[in-house]
Amino acid sequence: MNDLKLLIGKNEQIYFEGKPNKKCYILEGIFNPLLPFALIWAIIDFIIIGISLEQFKDEKGIIFLIFFFAIHLMPVWIYLSGILFISRKYKNTNYIVTDRGIYVSSGLFTKNMDCKPFAELSHINLHRGIFDQMCNAGDIIATTDQLNSKGKAKTITIANITNYIEIYNLVKQLQTDIYSDIMYPNAKRPAENPGYNTSYKKE
Repeated sequence: MNDLKLLIGKNEQIYFEGKPNKKCYILEGIFNPLLPFALIWAIIDFIIIGISLEQFKDEKGIIFLIFFFAIHLMPVWIYLSGILFISRKYKNTNYIVTDRGIYVSSGLFTKNMDCKPFAELSHINLHRGIFDQMCNAGDIIATTDQLNSKGKAKTITIANITNYIEIYNLVKQLQTDIYSDIMYPNAKRPAENPGYNTSYKKE
């Protein structure tokens, strides 16, 4: 969490800092979209291995099969590695909400830290998947007007948190206040804007 706090400005006020619900995070990590693909891939490969072992009786043939399928089963190894390192990913996942924006850290062996100022956010959505509902958690998804390389709007997500309603209302209020203050300034943006019920001051 200290690494993420290094991104926060001196004049920023922290309103929330936390981590995902661990049970929900692990369940979503295990039952991710790669699971059915990896499972089908593994079943087909092991059937082929069983048939091939009957054809290759010599030692060289068996060694070749082991080497070939060790590589061919790569989608399965990728899925299993994600499960094995899920605790490390959880450790690197942290969230902070300040009066200026949303900060998220994530990653496995490398740590990625992202920030989206409220001034860039256009929509705030609440999402609750199957495991979120099981664990009484939810995801806050904040969307920007910026597009990624695939032409889709960039997002920043606070995922699998238990106090999702409270944080959703907090983020939505902050985004609304700051967006209104920027888009509809009064009195030519004085040090304090008397036109809205906000406490955010121009630096």
